[in-house]
Amino acid sequence: MDFSLSTWMMIAFVLGMILSIWKLWAFMPNKQLADDDTTEESKIDLTNIILATIKNSNGNLSVDELFVKIEESEDFDSQKYWRFNKNRLNQLLNAYYIENPHTQSIEDIYKTI
Repeated sequence: MDFSLSTWMMIAFVLGMILSIWKLWAFMPNKQLADDDTTEESKIDLTNIILATIKNSNGNLSVDELFVKIEESEDFDSQKYWRFNKNRLNQLLNAYYIENPHTQSIEDIYKTI
């Protein structure tokens, strides 16, 4: 069995491609990370923490004050939600406003809770 040079090159190419795909697959994350706060469950948990914080306050809060109170809350896990910042808070509040069109501010959320 005599193989030509192009056949050996094709075999080397295919083996190299299989090795490359295996190396990529081996380094891709296969399971969810413990501190992943981008899942739907984490979004629901953060929204519940926000609502509980608003409920426990007098409802007359600014976004900055709400952010500080959320970080001080005992329900807030700073290890899991280490990426939580004011921008994320604004996104969650805007998502809540869209889901509940009768609310337009933190005070409206307090009145409906």
